[in-house]
Amino acid sequence: MSKKAGTALSVMAMIFMGALASPLTVLAADAEETYQPALYATIWALLPPLVAIILALITKEVYSSLFVGIVVGALLYSGFKFEGTVTQIFEGGIIKVLSDSYNVGILIFLVILGSVVCMMNKAGGSAAFGRWASKKIHTRVGAELAAIILGVLIFIDDYFNCLTVGSVMRPVTDKHNVSRAKLAYLIDATAAPVCIIAPISSWAAAVSGFVEGEDGISLFVHAIPYNFYALLTIFMMVAMVLMKVEFGPMGVHETNALKGDIYTTPARPYANAAEDEKSNPRGKVIDLLIPIVSLVICCVIGMIYTGGFFSGTDFVTAFSQSDASVGLVLGSFFGLVITIVLYLIRRVMNFRDCMACIPDGFKAMVPAILILTFAWTLKAMTDSLGASVFVSAIVKSSAGGLMNFLPAIIFVIGAVIAFATGTSWGTFGILIPIVVNVFSGTNHELMIISISACMAGAVCGDHCSPISDTTIMASAGAQCEHVNHVSTQLPYAMVAAAVSFLTYIIAGFVQTAWIALPAGIILMAITLVIIRLKFDDLKM
Repeated sequence: MSKKAGTALSVMAMIFMGALASPLTVLAADAEETYQPALYATIWALLPPLVAIILALITKEVYSSLFVGIVVGALLYSGFKFEGTVTQIFEGGIIKVLSDSYNVGILIFLVILGSVVCMMNKAGGSAAFGRWASKKIHTRVGAELAAIILGVLIFIDDYFNCLTVGSVMRPVTDKHNVSRAKLAYLIDATAAPVCIIAPISSWAAAVSGFVEGEDGISLFVHAIPYNFYALLTIFMMVAMVLMKVEFGPMGVHETNALKGDIYTTPARPYANAAEDEKSNPRGKVIDLLIPIVSLVICCVIGMIYTGGFFSGTDFVTAFSQSDASVGLVLGSFFGLVITIVLYLIRRVMNFRDCMACIPDGFKAMVPAILILTFAWTLKAMTDSLGASVFVSAIVKSSAGGLMNFLPAIIFVIGAVIAFATGTSWGTFGILIPIVVNVFSGTNHELMIISISACMAGAVCGDHCSPISDTTIMASAGAQCEHVNHVSTQLPYAMVAAAVSFLTYIIAGFVQTAWIALPAGIILMAITLVIIRLKFDDLKM
């Protein structure tokens, strides 16, 4: 970790300690429930995340940018009063989000997964896979396609996808001089976009839970062919790899990677990670495969357990009503136990070494945990300012005479909300109930298209946003500087978003996926050909 990153972490730690020692008076709970800020449900509710995003892109420093955004939100909430601002930052923000059981579950999952990854590295499983892959994968294209395939196969949850694909594929992509920024993009583009079109995933469960009065899973399945952003992102990603062409900041990173510099920028917090890890020469590929397969199976079992599968609920229903946070914690815990038992039986690690990996895994996840905590706090600020109420009013007011254009409008609104708040699931919760209410009992096909536009827009905004938890996890999985990942991925995501927007206009009129989806694929193919001709000098 660089000195700059270390200093930032130290400052954040001091802020947390200051919060614990703060003698400020705490507002009464009933008073907080009745209080409504003067700027509630206005366009000002979107200012805090916009400030954080702009600062992050300008300063290339995510911790302070997020914290400034939080402070702006607290100032607007309190009416620029000092005591109310400080109280809102900590009691209504940081302490509140860290007291939320779902958030705590995600943090525990990250720590356990970090520990498992650390064990796989120390046991030599990752190195053994790298040696095996080097014999099977001989080109940069092969390495990138392998990362894509693995990302598509791990469709249960985006967090699990990001960290697992990153830990497995880093040695392979490094060997073939694929930049960390490109690996982060491949991970991110096969995380949320794949999960949002997989009926058996935590995302499907979340979406179905927001559809009141309808069969959530059935609607989700019918909406898959209309999820243009996810489908076109996957198509674009594979096509770009096969065409061997990059553009924008990613082209710079990939050009430098071919020269041996896979980081490009001076900020490279993980540059010495490979040197610090001493892997076991006795490790084999099974020391990586068995832990990963165990994690996948255990996480599926954990999720359906929380949905009541073992109490008589059918599999699909159990998945649709599962608690992803608790399920992932239970699954990752048993995956950790299986990994420890495997390594003890194979004698590649002793019990003391296994236990030493737990705090090491925690340390590796500290940057991601800090960013997630601040991102959640920033979302709490926008919630307290009534951002969802403001957006709901906009959507309802635009539903009048623009029915055929509504899917495209909803896609843009969903992308803006998710980009500003950094959350896909929160965007689902805002928009999907509105769409169901607008179309219920009228045009069922247009309702499905619009629900899919909600999901696609949310994933698009989440994909672009530097404060998105999935984007943060992709950076952590690829061990890539976070701002580098955001700046290199953004042009790619915007291309997919533009083509998706045009495709939703087509879908709003033809109202059939058999015409709209092929039209979108053709538009994307034409766009990629134009990009290839324009950036011919950046061929890889």
